[in-house]
Amino acid sequence: MKKIRIKHHKTILTIFILLLCVLSFLYYDLIFKVSYAKSEFSTQVEKIAEQNENPIFKIQKILIYSSANAIDKSENESLQDLSILQYSDIAITIDNTSAVYDLTNENTVKDLYIDNINITTGSDKGHQYVNYKSAFDFAKYKEIDELDGDKIEYNIVSTNDENNNTDYEQPTFYADCSNPITLGYMNQDIITNYAASSDSNTISFNGKVLQEAGINLNDINYTLNFTIHIINNLNEEFICPVRLKVDLSGDDGGIYKGEKNENISVSGYEYNFIKIVK
Repeated sequence: MKKIRIKHHKTILTIFILLLCVLSFLYYDLIFKVSYAKSEFSTQVEKIAEQNENPIFKIQKILIYSSANAIDKSENESLQDLSILQYSDIAITIDNTSAVYDLTNENTVKDLYIDNINITTGSDKGHQYVNYKSAFDFAKYKEIDELDGDKIEYNIVSTNDENNNTDYEQPTFYADCSNPITLGYMNQDIITNYAASSDSNTISFNGKVLQEAGINLNDINYTLNFTIHIINNLNEEFICPVRLKVDLSGDDGGIYKGEKNENISVSGYEYNFIKIVK
């Protein structure tokens, strides 16, 4: 019987080493790395859960006031060229004393901003946007500017001197969370060139105008999403995604009766601010 002789020992050894390296890489990439990532993710989730068991900041209350208005664009104010709009004022109160009763660097605010703003409505009627609105103008019509940029940044008031010299027409929030975050929602030009009926020649400058103009509330009901960011005086960051589904109707007529007030239930964990673990 003839013996099989291997002449190219070095070549075969090189191939064997290469195959071993490939198998080792595949094991690391497909098994070890996945297992390590799962372990890291679990550890991260546990850290987040531990640090958010007793949230430093949480939403205590959300109030929404909704009404409407008509802007008369006719030259002689004859109510024959009206633009119909709907607006809502939103006030969000932050609780910062549930976990830490006294005011400390941990539960006082250094920076606050809102981003990830998204609006969806029941139709393409109107032009919608959200921006800061002064608390002094809450529950009354006042035109607000469209947001210049992709977030609302608040000026933080920490002292009495700052309070006395603050322009509250600009986004303002107290470091001790003693004032609400106030926002204005605007849906302009739902109907343009609307004319008051000739027999009455009058029109309501509130939510009733929506019914008078034949606007279906399902077309202008809206969902507003945004994220509130808080950075405390320890430079720790907390976030709270907010989703507000605003239904302007109601058994009593809703906004058609002139205005609608809504107190949003905030009992769920989703209204707690999550501490970002870095």
